[in-house]
Amino acid sequence: MIFLETGLRGLSKKNYYMNKNIIFVFGNFNILHPGHLRLFQFIKSLKKEVYIGLIPDKDVEESVFINEILRKENLDSNSLVDKCLIIENSIEETIMEYKPYAVVKGKEYENAFNPELKILESYGGKLIFSSGDVVFSSKALLKNELGPINNDLISVPMDFLKRHKINFDNITNIIEGFSKIKVLVIGDLILDKYITCEPLGMSQEDPTIVVKPIDSKVFVGGAGIVALHGSALGSHVWFSSVSGIDEQRGFIDQELREIETKIFKDPNRPTILKERYRSKGKTLLRVSRLSENSIDASLQKKLLNYVRPIIKKVDMILFSDFNYGFLPNEVVNEVIKLGKKHKKIMIADSQSSSQIGDISRFNNMDLICATEREARISVSDKEIGLVQLAEMLQKKSCASNIFLKLGEEGTFFHVLDELRQEFITDKINALSNVAIDTAGAGDSMLIGSSLSLATGASVWESAYIGALCAAIQVNRIGNIPLQQKYLLNLIKDQKNFYENN
Repeated sequence: MIFLETGLRGLSKKNYYMNKNIIFVFGNFNILHPGHLRLFQFIKSLKKEVYIGLIPDKDVEESVFINEILRKENLDSNSLVDKCLIIENSIEETIMEYKPYAVVKGKEYENAFNPELKILESYGGKLIFSSGDVVFSSKALLKNELGPINNDLISVPMDFLKRHKINFDNITNIIEGFSKIKVLVIGDLILDKYITCEPLGMSQEDPTIVVKPIDSKVFVGGAGIVALHGSALGSHVWFSSVSGIDEQRGFIDQELREIETKIFKDPNRPTILKERYRSKGKTLLRVSRLSENSIDASLQKKLLNYVRPIIKKVDMILFSDFNYGFLPNEVVNEVIKLGKKHKKIMIADSQSSSQIGDISRFNNMDLICATEREARISVSDKEIGLVQLAEMLQKKSCASNIFLKLGEEGTFFHVLDELRQEFITDKINALSNVAIDTAGAGDSMLIGSSLSLATGASVWESAYIGALCAAIQVNRIGNIPLQQKYLLNLIKDQKNFYENN
């Protein structure tokens, strides 16, 4: 056995049998973490090719959360990987077939039984133990940031549930009823790129923090993730937006392939891309590549021609507006007119990254979701309290219900009590005890609450479900579609806690 620290020495006389250009790494590879990349870079420094032997689904069972095809696609797309193959028979048979120069395993296996060793020694191959300078499991990382949520990290809003007499069996039925809902999502498509960096320290030339990018992952965001959430939660989704004509287009088509999508191409704008540089769980910098110009008249006409027949089919129209130009007033007004004509539920979320944007232009909505800041921009008042703020926004927009998102403080509700025909207010605290990444929390709450309202749920039931969706989202890195089964499992856990306390 040859160790990384001592180099690769002492080749056997049997080396003529082996492929001296290949070093194999076997594993599950749920995700590519920095330790993997450092290992691949080391292999490359030896002028060797990186071959990955991917453990198939049938042999890993509960050890992975992503199927073998997606795991292979992820590895194939990495520039450091020369070949990735799913192991059809066994690791030992794969080694004999390729006769690699070496196999690399984690240092934690150094004192364990290694069945590969005998077959490697039979032709002079080497077994190298190295985990890089950071040791951690991709399975653990995936569980913490990309996989199923630890429900213990999500609080049960006891007082809120009691005040509004929330029945958990009803909540379960509401979520299962999402499959009957048809929804049209219209809005700005955004791609969110997360770039994992290794901190190198302070520049010697000037007071600048220096980092080295070591990995990146792109997620669908904006209105696109709202549509994907809706589909993963069980509803039938139509989605329309715009993109540039650039290298991002192929990724968009691939990610949105399972929903009915119409993404118009605009040569006058880039695909909106927001890059987040992260290190040790913190975002260091965000760079946005975007256009804020409205789509031109011809594209507006094409959009309206596309949505007119769809509006007749759906139960709900959902505007997910980021004020990047896809929803100019002319389009919004015409879609609202069509929605009213066909008596559709209409919901709007309009996010303002600057002082530009007015959520109240989405008039007569069944629900408006806005941050406190966006509401203040709309009513031009920075000082009034939340009750007055919600009242002013409701009167200006003529919305039936207002949800004001307060970040880590939760959500404030100003809703119409249909029995008493008056507006009442309440608040629910943020349910997540640990927020790994807050990006996308509002989108998650929006779709969870909206689908609930479309099933006939009360505003309070819808608010609770939306809050749970937001809590799930902030416990993961990046925008990952919410799965109905995870939401239902969370409801079971919340019910058990509620009934036992």
